[in-house]
Amino acid sequence: MSKENIQYIAKKIVENGKGILAADESTNTIKKRFNSINVKSNEETRCFYRDTLFSTPDISKYISGVILFEETFFQKNSSNESLKEKLENINCYPGIKVDQGLEEFNKDSIETYTKGIETLDKRLKPFAENGAKFTKWRSVINIGENIPSSHCIEENSSLLAEYALISQNNKLVPIVEPEVIMNGEHNIDKCYEVTKETLNQVFNSLKEKNVDLKGMLLKPNMIVPGDKSGEKLNIKEIAEKTLACLTKTVPEEVPGIVFLSGGLSSINATMILNEINKLNSTSWNLSFSYGRALQEDALKMWAGKSENKNVAQDIFLHRAKMNSLACHGKWDTSLENE
Repeated sequence: MSKENIQYIAKKIVENGKGILAADESTNTIKKRFNSINVKSNEETRCFYRDTLFSTPDISKYISGVILFEETFFQKNSSNESLKEKLENINCYPGIKVDQGLEEFNKDSIETYTKGIETLDKRLKPFAENGAKFTKWRSVINIGENIPSSHCIEENSSLLAEYALISQNNKLVPIVEPEVIMNGEHNIDKCYEVTKETLNQVFNSLKEKNVDLKGMLLKPNMIVPGDKSGEKLNIKEIAEKTLACLTKTVPEEVPGIVFLSGGLSSINATMILNEINKLNSTSWNLSFSYGRALQEDALKMWAGKSENKNVAQDIFLHRAKMNSLACHGKWDTSLENE
């Protein structure tokens, strides 16, 4: 795949109101999801659940790519069908989460860096050889008393840039995810300030590494107050501050931005994305890369029962359609009753 092909795929992922399903929950994370619906997490149940999502009729109208966990990438369902190939057969790009989780810098701080850079090039080979088209690497920035530190932001930005370069060298589109998480008592202005500083540093690092900005996607948080701040979500203010922050930090060459939902409810994630796109006058396609905000309602309906498969798929398809409409600024509350 040439440099032009990486640029082509990056553009295609965010075209026509399509977005990404983040189905890359680690084994520990999906166990928590399954615990919430009293379903045992094992290879069989994880495969059945993800196969249910990927088999949803018409899903490729709204979903252009799926971020997979390593287990899922090589997994086959009970009919011996490859889950990755099912996605390819409906023109949905398979991607792969390639970071190896978070590690604290030291025992006296909650600040973390993301593990896995030393082995990344070697680990990417089997995915690239077996049809992966993009990758994802997440770093986490916490807001609290005297944090984030400059060291934390700089180190994570450097790792994101190194990851992006290695991915592109392996002919894979990198999705760069610097998440300023919403846990905390901080207000919306503090989120704006920290996100702006983080994104500035991320793009400085990407440019230093000569990463092709036309062949990548950014997966940032929206500018929201901390979940313990007591502030109510003001959808218009969030949209305005998010757009302002991106306009001041993200180069025009980046073809698209796929927001993370970061703990927002399904409806709020759609509502904010819609408001952002109503205000958007930039050249970027502003789309979504949601995990819980796409899956949560369907997961509850599925509840581990095969007889609930069709209804769960209907709910999942509805959520994907609502977010696709939000990419055009055409979502409305009344559509939720469909």
